[in-house]
Amino acid sequence: MFIFQKNPIRAKSYLYQLSSCISPTFLPSWIWVLLLYTLSPSGFPFGLKLKTVFPQMLLCINASFCFSRIAARKLKEGDMMMGEQVARVIESKNAAFPTGTIVVALLGWTTHSISDGKNLERLLAEWPDTLPLSLTLGTVGMPGLTAYFGLLDICGLKGGETVMVNAAAGAVGSVVGQIAKLKGCKVVGAAGSDEKVACLKKYGFDVAFNYKTIESLEETLKKASPEGYDCYFDNVGGEFSNAVTSQMKKFGRIAICGAISTYNRTGPPPPGPPPEVVIYNELCFQGFIVTRWQGEVRQKALRDLLKWVSEGKIQYHEHITEGFENMPAAFMGMLKGENLGKAIVKA
Repeated sequence: MFIFQKNPIRAKSYLYQLSSCISPTFLPSWIWVLLLYTLSPSGFPFGLKLKTVFPQMLLCINASFCFSRIAARKLKEGDMMMGEQVARVIESKNAAFPTGTIVVALLGWTTHSISDGKNLERLLAEWPDTLPLSLTLGTVGMPGLTAYFGLLDICGLKGGETVMVNAAAGAVGSVVGQIAKLKGCKVVGAAGSDEKVACLKKYGFDVAFNYKTIESLEETLKKASPEGYDCYFDNVGGEFSNAVTSQMKKFGRIAICGAISTYNRTGPPPPGPPPEVVIYNELCFQGFIVTRWQGEVRQKALRDLLKWVSEGKIQYHEHITEGFENMPAAFMGMLKGENLGKAIVKA
């Protein structure tokens, strides 16, 4: 049975009451699940469901911050929504994760979870008290790693090159631009509001523009970098990417991270870039998923990101929504581009 709450305040009180009802044998937990064919009273395609977890088995984890992943195409009706958490272990029989340990894990939209420890990652030992833990879901987490590996490994960025990034004020794009500046590159970024453009300029982008208010994307791109672009970090796809592709330099490299402009399409996908442009400029396109990089190379990247943030070389902005019951609204707002920086829910 799905339990819907029209009143967020009331729902919040239920969550707090249940979260405090830990018994020796079971623990009530709330999860958000996908609804494909119906809507909740709030108008969102998500349902709030109660389940029971059993903390005496292994590890019991209480979510502190959550973020959502765009993976609805992989989910079935009633499946828990995907998402990553930074959480605290509240009961443990695993010596590697004693009670009180802070962990990061892909556990979904849920208030409490049970784990055998295999899917958990401990907080970096050198994490300073001055930085919020929520950064493990953003700049010093999956989005930051996506920017790091997509730019340095996939694009093979070299100092002095020109980089174009769209969705540049988002969790990934903002880090892409700032890493490129650290490496001595020229950076052009596109965002969807004047507020976001101002933020990009504060981050040190050489050129930033609001793609919603310009008259011609092609002319704006050409004016920003008349000589063209060496690297393009694509978060958007669609017609925007076709316009950038036409202005890539010879042997240009394109890292395809996302295609947010096409996620809600109901018809066929938009046409790709002109083949002659790709062929004669000998362009390299590569899609990638950040989970490819594991082990020590991943840990080094996290340490690099943490160091740059701690030193003020990479700035960040978080869009934090209070309350687990507001996960759907935060998720839909992110898809509409309402957030500046990483969209986080404080559970």
